[in-house]
Amino acid sequence: MLKDKQPPPIYDGVAVLIPCYNEERTIGKVVTEFKHVFSGSKIFVFDNNSTDKTAIIAQESGATVIHAPHQGKGNVVKQMFAEIEADIYIMVDGDDTYPAFSAPDLIAEFNKGRADMVVGVRTSSFDEHSFRRFHHLGNRLVASLISSLFSVKLTDVMSGYRVISKAFVKSVPLVSKGFEIEIEMTLQALAKHFVIKEMAIPYGKRPDGSYSKLNTYSDGFLVLKSIFMIFKDYKPLVFFSLLSAVLFLITITAGILPVLDYIKTRFVSHIPLAILATGTGILSVLSLSIGLILDTISKYHNENFELLRRLLKK
Repeated sequence: MLKDKQPPPIYDGVAVLIPCYNEERTIGKVVTEFKHVFSGSKIFVFDNNSTDKTAIIAQESGATVIHAPHQGKGNVVKQMFAEIEADIYIMVDGDDTYPAFSAPDLIAEFNKGRADMVVGVRTSSFDEHSFRRFHHLGNRLVASLISSLFSVKLTDVMSGYRVISKAFVKSVPLVSKGFEIEIEMTLQALAKHFVIKEMAIPYGKRPDGSYSKLNTYSDGFLVLKSIFMIFKDYKPLVFFSLLSAVLFLITITAGILPVLDYIKTRFVSHIPLAILATGTGILSVLSLSIGLILDTISKYHNENFELLRRLLKK
């Protein structure tokens, strides 16, 4: 949907990046609307081995089409960031659920707040069929967890509509291969002290004949995987301290009877419980030690990254 018929403003140095897989029904409209909204900007469609006419339609609509051979949205995003040079990057899905007319407002917020990432928040205005089952709930759960751990206020960490700085794109390594890439981008930005802003946008549903590449079960697995990744990779001390506490609780529970045996008879008759308590006790101490070591390594890595950012600015 186009907002008005006025001549589009010129946005030099802005690149619109659209990862696509089998979006022939929507990609032409998405490219056309972004060409209307922007002038002087490059629109790149990264076709991820589509089996339909996505690449042909995107090229006919005026986009530069680049083949992305490694399957998975995360792989496509990594390729986009590695190959495209720009001052400001707009990342948007090709399914026509994100409005092109919101992009200038996102860029204005990006420039005004000196942000490194502005996320188009879908949770304030959306169609009743916009989200898949449990997707909205899972998104809120992960967003709340991230907000609590990093002392920020985020509401939509799975949005595919983002304005991103060159500093982030060219300095942050991403490893995700699939649809969890948006969560990783959010976590990497927070862990490395980049500034994230959010801005409400309208969010529509896919048109008839267009289908999502995710389903309820994979959404649920994505949420669980993301929670695990948040703790293990970004808060290792919290993760391994919790694991250590669980193991210590098992140690205490299993060790009560062997200790009582020894106090009463000077012998241990509950041998299996004694072995279990000994093993979990050792694992509890090891888990806490691992958490402390990884937390120190993480802090050292972040300090080196901050130094690198300062050197790149010179």
